[in-house]
Amino acid sequence: MSHYPVLSDIERDASLEVAEAFARVVSRYLASTRDGSGPVSTPLTAEDLARRFDEPLPRNPQSVEDVLARLERDVLPDCNRLTHPRSMGHQVSAPLPVAVWSEALTAAINQSGAVWEMSPVGTVVETQVIRWMCDLAGLGPDAGGTFTSGGTEATFAGLLAARQSVIPDVWTRGVGADPPVVVCGEHAHYGVARAVGELGLGTGRTVVIPSAGFRMDVGALESELGRLRREGRRVMAVVATAGTTATGSFDDLEAVGTLCERHGIWLHVDGAHGASALLSPAHRHRVAGIHLARSIAWDPHKMMLMPLTASVVLVRDEADLEAAFSQRAPYLFHAHHGERRWDQGLRSFTCSRRIDAFKVWIALQRHGSSGLAALYDHLCRNTRTLHDLIASRPDFVALHEPESNILCFRFVGDGALGDDRLDTVHLQTRERYNRTGTGWITTTMLGGRRVLRVTLMNPRTTEADLERAVEELADTARAVIADGG
Repeated sequence: MSHYPVLSDIERDASLEVAEAFARVVSRYLASTRDGSGPVSTPLTAEDLARRFDEPLPRNPQSVEDVLARLERDVLPDCNRLTHPRSMGHQVSAPLPVAVWSEALTAAINQSGAVWEMSPVGTVVETQVIRWMCDLAGLGPDAGGTFTSGGTEATFAGLLAARQSVIPDVWTRGVGADPPVVVCGEHAHYGVARAVGELGLGTGRTVVIPSAGFRMDVGALESELGRLRREGRRVMAVVATAGTTATGSFDDLEAVGTLCERHGIWLHVDGAHGASALLSPAHRHRVAGIHLARSIAWDPHKMMLMPLTASVVLVRDEADLEAAFSQRAPYLFHAHHGERRWDQGLRSFTCSRRIDAFKVWIALQRHGSSGLAALYDHLCRNTRTLHDLIASRPDFVALHEPESNILCFRFVGDGALGDDRLDTVHLQTRERYNRTGTGWITTTMLGGRRVLRVTLMNPRTTEADLERAVEELADTARAVIADGG
């Protein structure tokens, strides 16, 4: 077959008519979910869905109309609908529409953001967005950073820079027979332990500090750092968390940072979820002391409501990040002596990389930092409302005061069931409730017990949605108990 008919199809697909057809599909999807009608998620299993897509490789072209029709028939109905007001599950946002539309532009220009000459505007825009975020964190004029694939990579990159600082010859000689340790709280994200293993330190080199009120116990941290120093053990970094995954709690960054300064230890702040509090005059006190960090992970695709992915690693001294990735590639990276190098590949794992900064820049142009702060505050207020609803009922117990948009709670019914039985009830309640499609939540473990967990990531969620969710969860839990669950 000649390639020319394919070229004709390509040019036809570049038309406004086809673009509008795709946009109509997206707009219909948003309209059908954000009003609260229809299911939040699918009752189907992975095997059910796999049978739908079990087909031979397509060999012949189809019309755009047929492809879009199949999308609406076979794909969209069983996706998780994050813009549904009773979607209250994981830390994935109901994304801002202006950021959604910007993704088509990012794909169309298709700039590879590792090298300035391959993305002359994109690398500059990324640098400016990073500069704004560094300024919000109070990191100073030498700070910098880069966009990453997510908070896990951002934390990895921050700890990679810490490793380079503690073991300057690590690239050529490795970590040695007695590598340093990384200290973190018991509620730190699993990405910390993963990074410790991937960095070649060995997961046994993770030192876990117990919590007090779901935050790292600063007294215990001080004692542990003293013990490690007396034993002559090197500490590569302390990782504090701003917005834990389980409860959304914030470690005392001021106290932890002061300790790290006193001991000369690199502080990494995992602010993937909670660093967006920096935008909010009402909540930025929760991250007081973040300026003491040497590196920070921050995910705009969480509380800034960007589409996946949009994550950054920030460092107090941009040279630390460059040292972590120091590698010669004269066919790519060019700079005159003394000039700042615009190539983001010098500070990043990836070479082929999209400019995720575009959507953040566009969203900030559209809504301003004050608009994004208002969204952050709204989500936190909603969570406080949910807490008060839970606390007002005898059949539920709220397990903590919400510091952000996450709340964990237990169903206790009439108080007749023991903890072990309730653990099972919570698992089955979550599964049965989600399968109905009327709402969607998660569970987690706190203090060795299974609890129900809600994360409010959709500004369309109302108090009526919260009341309905609580009532339905209570009804579901009672039905599970009645069925012997």
